[in-house]
Amino acid sequence: VPQGEAYKTLDTCQHIWQALTEAECDRSSLLINLGGGVIGDMGGFCAATFKRGIPFVQIPTTLLAQVDASIGGKTGVDFGGLKNHIGAFAMPEAVWIGTDFLETLPPRIFKSGFAEVLKHCLIADAPQWHQLQQTPWQAIQWTEVISQSVQIKSSIVNQDFRESGLRKVLNFGHTLGHALESCYLATPAPMLHGEAVAIGMLGEAYISCQQGLLGADDLANIVSLVLQHFSLPDFSLLDMPKFWTFLEQDKKNQAGHVHGVALAGIGSAVFDQVWPPEVIQQALAYLRSLPQPAQSAGSERTSL
Repeated sequence: VPQGEAYKTLDTCQHIWQALTEAECDRSSLLINLGGGVIGDMGGFCAATFKRGIPFVQIPTTLLAQVDASIGGKTGVDFGGLKNHIGAFAMPEAVWIGTDFLETLPPRIFKSGFAEVLKHCLIADAPQWHQLQQTPWQAIQWTEVISQSVQIKSSIVNQDFRESGLRKVLNFGHTLGHALESCYLATPAPMLHGEAVAIGMLGEAYISCQQGLLGADDLANIVSLVLQHFSLPDFSLLDMPKFWTFLEQDKKNQAGHVHGVALAGIGSAVFDQVWPPEVIQQALAYLRSLPQPAQSAGSERTSL
């Protein structure tokens, strides 16, 4: 399967299902998904639907897949440009995480997964957030960081597998992030998933602050750490009509209203926050107003 979000489609699934059929796989067969988040999501979906479900194992090879995509039993593919629009809840038989894979990654793909690490800290682990603020990129202990992220997500998923309540907090940064990712996919500067989530977290932290849930100092700290590692996109490429179309199709929405996740301080989150269009517009204006930080010597910040 070729690399990239552009191949996370039903067309690719047809090739996978055809290969499983030609190999005469049956319900006792095991599908092993070796790769990043796209492979895990799509491979899990193919396994969940082939012959109404066969077992599968996830072997995530990117930081993003190891701390997020492979954990929790969400599978799916994109449809009509909409992120994970077609999918199923299906738990793998096992998830095997090996940090040696991280040494094979291009820096940008490695860094993309760090957004999900930061997200887990912001919604549930203030001490880890403050630790990462003080730790240079080169000194991060990845085995410990990955283990902590997996524990946070697993704990939340175990309490709410089908995302009827608490699990929604894991979508912090994803309301704006998914819409941005979908919009930029067709531009000369597509965003990786983690990059879009990182910028989405900035916008949603701003909304949290405007709603009186997050202090201004905390917002400033979030912006500072995120922009140490991620660049702002070229907003001149943002197609606003498409952005609103994607936002209106977000899976968390209810009764035609955009629902998001807000921070109630670093390490705490609240879900089912109703965000009217003017709130989203203010968040986008805030993102556009942020200065693009200068690239410092030795910086590992991701450029878009």
